[in-house]
Amino acid sequence: MSRIGKLPIIIPAGVEVNIADNVITVKGKAGTLTQKFDEAISIKIEDNQLVVIPNTAIEDSSAKHGLYRALFFNMVKGVSEGFETIQEFVGVGYKVEVKGQVIEMSLGYSHNIILELPEEIKAESITERGKNPILKMRSHDKQLLGQVAAKIRSFRNPEPYKGKGIRFQGEELRRKAGKTAGK
Repeated sequence: MSRIGKLPIIIPAGVEVNIADNVITVKGKAGTLTQKFDEAISIKIEDNQLVVIPNTAIEDSSAKHGLYRALFFNMVKGVSEGFETIQEFVGVGYKVEVKGQVIEMSLGYSHNIILELPEEIKAESITERGKNPILKMRSHDKQLLGQVAAKIRSFRNPEPYKGKGIRFQGEELRRKAGKTAGK
């Protein structure tokens, strides 16, 4: 049995949870999220806590127990607090600019890269003299935010020699030594 799956999810004040026909809907101040779930688990709401219970009659219920509990926890946390990612653009001439729901990035290619954000994500760029440009994104949907952040990072993955590229703030890169000069 999953140790994470056994933990109850505390529903904070202002968050509303509805369950109907294997679909859970979580509503809060930041927005609304819905998620279909498998018949391998069942959900109970008791004393302002959400409890995920595996259906032992189904073979793979223990595998899905922790997964669905983590998904439901992220939904509750997302609609109450929200999630944020911070990405740093490291490289000479690398720039990022946010215009509404459109991000324009200059990453050393012959053209600028333009990415349109989903409406659930709010972004801002911070450019200070002498520092690397920073892109902050906030959303109530952790899965969508992670997908968009990974897409942005894929335009210029950090390289191991000079460390240039797009990285998450606080990320440790494994650096390699370059060629040695001389014979």
